Amino acid sequence: MIMIGTEELPAFAAGAVNLASARLGARALFATDEFFAPLSRMLSDALPEFDPALYDDNGKYMDGWESRRKRVAGHDHAVIRLAMAGRIAGFDIDTHWFTGNYPPFASVEAAYSPDGDPDPNDDALWTELVAKAPLGASSHHFFENADRDRVWTHIRLHIYPDGGVARLRVYGTAAFDWSRVGAGEEIDLGYIFHGGKSLAWSDAHYGHPDKMLEPGRGNNMGDGWETKRRRGPGHDWAIIRLGHAGIIRKVTVDTHFYKGNFPDTCELLGAYLPDLGDTLSDAEIAASEQWKPILGRKKLAADTIHNFEGADVAEIGPVTHVRYAMHPDGGTMRLRLIGTKQA
Repeated sequence: MIMIGTEELPAFAAGAVNLASARLGARALFATDEFFAPLSRMLSDALPEFDPALYDDNGKYMDGWESRRKRVAGHDHAVIRLAMAGRIAGFDIDTHWFTGNYPPFASVEAAYSPDGDPDPNDDALWTELVAKAPLGASSHHFFENADRDRVWTHIRLHIYPDGGVARLRVYGTAAFDWSRVGAGEEIDLGYIFHGGKSLAWSDAHYGHPDKMLEPGRGNNMGDGWETKRRRGPGHDWAIIRLGHAGIIRKVTVDTHFYKGNFPDTCELLGAYLPDLGDTLSDAEIAASEQWKPILGRKKLAADTIHNFEGADVAEIGPVTHVRYAMHPDGGTMRLRLIGTKQA
């Protein structure tokens, strides 16, 4: 089951990343109106919240994008630059907490403009992906995209005629050009901008395992994958689909900010399963425990970059998926899987 908070997501979100994630670098570029709430709030990765007592100079504080009541002809629209060029599987237009001020209708367009931001008002640059559709109060509204082959860099969201949207999520995959990577060139095969994605995990109480695959070293303890304290047997794990099949030659495990809660040890297993789907069955998850070891159990330390290479990293041939395990639990800020792609 795919979840957002405590709610189930549609199948098109399986194996997908939110291309409109502010944390990953998506940016609010333009809005016809953002009187009550700025467009940037709509891209937040956190679930929308509501404080009945919170007001600002313009009225009720709303956790999303909200335009004023339109008293002239027309409607409002906004432009977002995606965090990465990508292929879009579908959308979630979330109106949570907007009850008497949600837009009755919305539509979505996309543009491919890798060398600069497109004109937000030039209709010729935009392609409709979601036709004008009804919205309701305080709800998720999921729309699947039929064309998953084309690559897009920008989204134009129309709301009719005005109102508020709590969150816009654009589910898809990074469109990284692997043809530009040489056969012997070392690259991070698991990086989220290269198409890496966590498909299954034991626990994500304090942070999603996708965070391990993101840029940089993290900004605080909440910027990595951290599980709750394990009170019984076993250990925590995450299964990651690589951006491209390849041979892993170096593994970096960064426990930045994790001082009293880093894992005691870690290990990495791998398998070449090009036909494995994005939603894993219990049997497939159980089978991953028998994948070939790439990195045996290694001791970890607090707030440290651990680089494993050479004799520490077994060459098992090309892999498409890895199983990263933390024993028994804890937090990993970043995981780097450096290797060469399979031709």
